Amino acid sequence: MEAFLVSTGIVALGEMGDKTQLLALLLAARFRKPVPIVLGILVATLANHAMAGALGGLLAAWMGPQWLRWVIGISFLAMAVWMLVPDKLDDVETEGRGRKLGVFGTTVLAFFLAEMGDKTQIATVMLAARYNAMIAVVAGTTLGMMLANAPVVWLGERVTRLVPLRVVHVVSACVFAVLGVIALWPLVLGR
Repeated sequence: MEAFLVSTGIVALGEMGDKTQLLALLLAARFRKPVPIVLGILVATLANHAMAGALGGLLAAWMGPQWLRWVIGISFLAMAVWMLVPDKLDDVETEGRGRKLGVFGTTVLAFFLAEMGDKTQIATVMLAARYNAMIAVVAGTTLGMMLANAPVVWLGERVTRLVPLRVVHVVSACVFAVLGVIALWPLVLGR
């Protein structure tokens, strides 16, 4: 349950102001069909995060516990810094795909591609390696993604104005920093 709850919270916070949240807003404004957009986000996130969770499981099995702890701790600290860098929607192109793939297909493709190498995908890899509970982590990260993006599709820009994004990014960075310190603390103490 811890893996599920931590994964949900980290991704829900980390997704605020992320490029995929901006993409959700763009798709909602462009197509004005929330149901296929939300379903497309769900399918793309499940596929992307399942691959990331599997990679995290492989890393956990491949590395010894000592090396894995170092990698996870340092990665969480790096994610804390990365959370403070705001995303822009400049490398995801949806123009021209809407007619060929439809709203659902366009959303699946655009979200899947936007998540490649994104903070939430990397967080999913790290969380799956940390908790060695792929299903709980993927379910949690997917729920976190939906909690952050579905309201944007349904309610539009009003949702993103409720909480200042800078505050959300700082809180997310603090969560990642605490997780990094917790992972590294026993190594620093020599245990």
